[in-house]
Amino acid sequence: MLNAAVTAIAGHLPARVLDNDELAAEFEGWSADKIFEKTGVRERRIAAEGETAGDLGEAAARRLFEVHGLDPASIDMLIFCSQTADYILPATACLLHRRLGLRPDCGALDYSLGCSGFVYGLALAQGLIAAGSARRVLLVTADTYSKLLHPKDRSVRTLFGDGAAATLIEAVEGEAAIGPFVFGSDGRGADKLIVPTGGARRARSAETAVETEDASGNVRSLDHLYMDGAAVMAFTLAAVPAAVNHLLERSRAALHDYDLVVLHQANAFMLERLRRKLGVDPEKFVVAMERCGNTVSSTIPLALEPLINTGRVGRRHALLVGFGVGLSWAATRIIF
Repeated sequence: MLNAAVTAIAGHLPARVLDNDELAAEFEGWSADKIFEKTGVRERRIAAEGETAGDLGEAAARRLFEVHGLDPASIDMLIFCSQTADYILPATACLLHRRLGLRPDCGALDYSLGCSGFVYGLALAQGLIAAGSARRVLLVTADTYSKLLHPKDRSVRTLFGDGAAATLIEAVEGEAAIGPFVFGSDGRGADKLIVPTGGARRARSAETAVETEDASGNVRSLDHLYMDGAAVMAFTLAAVPAAVNHLLERSRAALHDYDLVVLHQANAFMLERLRRKLGVDPEKFVVAMERCGNTVSSTIPLALEPLINTGRVGRRHALLVGFGVGLSWAATRIIF
């Protein structure tokens, strides 16, 4: 059986910067420092009108090819993760396949997952390689959540940013460098992070576009993203430590055996609660959202990019956990 490894990552963020000063000017009573204190974000990137997740993903993939000298013809499978696909159909992966000039016999597929999507994608890539179906897998994660947010909903607008990452997973000799994996899902909490309309279950209409204001002054309609922050926090504080413990059992390791812990970059307050609950030393705990915000499926690879691509001596073991919309979670180990 072939083993798999993450060998390169390239990120891409759109040009438009939305900083805390601009948001503070829009939200009365909130200063730029208060927004940073609550979220850990100083600025986030926003896709332009007409700029899609597919566009961001293409830019990330082209940067991966250029920076790492990769031939697009060497890719055997393209996997695209997004919850803001370019079209209902066809799959955005098929469009990217054409735009990137991949081989006709290179497969392409979409899957819709949010904050846990990167770790699930690693599992898909690892499985394809282990089965002998591919030697080089291109995993592209990209989301444009800004298009789902009401401009007057500060509960989510201060958190989320748009972005993409392209990750190369390759067949390698020797020790497995990805896995084992732990997965979980609880659809009972699906309504805690949801855009209620726009799919087959409920079409958008004049009725669903009616705006309401909650007790905290956040404005949205059924056509916008809704997040129950308290419920998501409670879920996270229960699911993530359990997933970490399960992964440690499966990998026959202790937490101190890992050099890095990289969690989905949801917000700084949640990350600090998790760090303390897990007992991770601050120097091993990666926080990398100050200049990009919560980019959903791309937070983990964007945090990993500078770590994987810099020169170093020796190998590092990183524990990864994605968690959020679904409700869904996944954890794994990578060695790089």
